[in-house]
Amino acid sequence: MSTIVMTGGTSGFGAITAGRLARSKGVRLILGARRPAGGEQLPLDLAELASVRAFAASARERLGGTPVDALLLNAGMILPDVTRRTADGFETTFAVNHLAPYLLARLLLPVLADKAIIVLTTSGTHDPATGASLAPPRHADAELLAHPDRDPGLDHRPRRAGEHAYTAAKLCAVLTARSLAESGDRRLTAVAYDAGQVFGTGLAKDLPFPLRVAWSLLGSPVLRWPLGRLDPHLNSRAAAGNALADLALGLATPPDGHVYAALRRARLTWPQPSERARSDEPARALWEDSARLVRLRD
Repeated sequence: MSTIVMTGGTSGFGAITAGRLARSKGVRLILGARRPAGGEQLPLDLAELASVRAFAASARERLGGTPVDALLLNAGMILPDVTRRTADGFETTFAVNHLAPYLLARLLLPVLADKAIIVLTTSGTHDPATGASLAPPRHADAELLAHPDRDPGLDHRPRRAGEHAYTAAKLCAVLTARSLAESGDRRLTAVAYDAGQVFGTGLAKDLPFPLRVAWSLLGSPVLRWPLGRLDPHLNSRAAAGNALADLALGLATPPDGHVYAALRRARLTWPQPSERARSDEPARALWEDSARLVRLRD
């Protein structure tokens, strides 16, 4: 029996992943969801760190000593600006995309099996070299991302500031994967999974109406097929969801020394992440500063 704990499995390509895992023989899936709807789903609101702690405690109780073989931290969001704050007072995009999954990973580390895998969903937008249309990350400073009003380099344009909050959080996912891969002595595998550009998911649900419409239309098979021939980053929800399931089930494994998986033309590749994501000092600082923000003793 393989035990998998997952966030972000009720919509988008994550729902495809969860569906496949739930149908897989010998797999037990525990899913965190804001509105549990049957199966082994437990309440989880990533915008509240108290909810993250409650979910971790409930999952551990439900497991009853059974180790976790795979932890999939897939939930994410993007907002049109950086004005929203969580119950804990942190900028919402950064809190949901980084602080909550960081805390959940830390809380579940003690119950991960030897040779377990942790997958954090990231994005190619963390790397300025990809030439993405979103504002590239300027840094991975947890304090400034949690409180963007303190950031002297904050873009005065709301939309660009919101984009930066997203891409910087995705940079944090890669840095966190590196830190997790190097932690402990149980030979954990950590992967930052870039699903590429997957239109038609719920990621854009909080963006302005014209962007939501464009996001939905670009996700239609009629447009995706010709666009996919031109853009290797463009993937279907099915391809993205199945690649994540392959990682969870051990059907795809990283080469030695690699933590960044990028889905390109529906195929998992293992390129180097951005130059900043390969730097040791930002990874160390992010790990320690995040621990302080979520009130963990390192």
